Amino acid sequence: MTSLRDEIFERMDELSPAEKKVARSLLANYPAAGLASAAALAKAAGTSTPTVLRLVSRLGIGGYPEFQTQLRHEVTEQLSSPVSRAASRLQDGDGATVFQRSVAQRMALVEQLGTTVPPSEFDAAVTLLATPCRQVVLSGGYFSRHVAHVLAMQLDQLVPGVVFAGEPLGPDIGTYLSLGKDCAVLVFDLRRYELPAKQVAALARQRGASVVVITDDGLSPAADEADVVLPVAVEGTPFDSFAALLVLVESLVEAVFQRLGSAALDRMKQWEESVHILRAFRAGPDADGAAAAGEPADEGEDA
Repeated sequence: MTSLRDEIFERMDELSPAEKKVARSLLANYPAAGLASAAALAKAAGTSTPTVLRLVSRLGIGGYPEFQTQLRHEVTEQLSSPVSRAASRLQDGDGATVFQRSVAQRMALVEQLGTTVPPSEFDAAVTLLATPCRQVVLSGGYFSRHVAHVLAMQLDQLVPGVVFAGEPLGPDIGTYLSLGKDCAVLVFDLRRYELPAKQVAALARQRGASVVVITDDGLSPAADEADVVLPVAVEGTPFDSFAALLVLVESLVEAVFQRLGSAALDRMKQWEESVHILRAFRAGPDADGAAAAGEPADEGEDA
């Protein structure tokens, strides 16, 4: 039997913007959010109780009490599953080293991408990034800005108009003030959510730009301003793990590349023709000849 979580995932693209807010709130705290009252779920999602009831109806369920009954049934099944009990015992006493546990935990985070990122939301993000835009602006938080910068550099080799805003409420604010309907904004904001994320997402929406928010499964406040939300699990020790986040970013880049095809390949070729990068391990005959003649070697840089 398909779980309600899976049903919501599969039908995310059918939902209205308000219903998507309820769905995201439910998925971020599943199933606990759905076991609260309809009014409480609506408040958590920043919508109304009728919106919650419309979502339940769209799922083919007669009413909210029936919806909660199905949720409780799912919880009971999960708790009584022999596989779940065995997995819990294995994790409690497997005798693994710190390294083995760390690797296993991060692999589990990556595997959770299939349950935290609805396929329709991923496809919508790819469509926004692959559609010709006047500008695609990316920003991030204290740590996540570094991942945002990597994504910006890679996207820039596939599509034109990509800009990384390192200080969105500082020197880069002008980038957001010049946004329009033919622009897209991608904001990274993971827990310990930062005020600039919410503010630039709201500013981008006011300017008519499309907004994608990449956040953790607790959902950044910036998600309220987003057209597309991509939540990832980040639990790690001693800091949040970016394992799943990096896989999501690389998946976005590959999907954009596949969507654009030859256009992306042509832009990559132009990059290679325009940017001369020498690697230390590529010392060929020309380099030997230059060294023998006493000519200085060119300075290279890492990939």
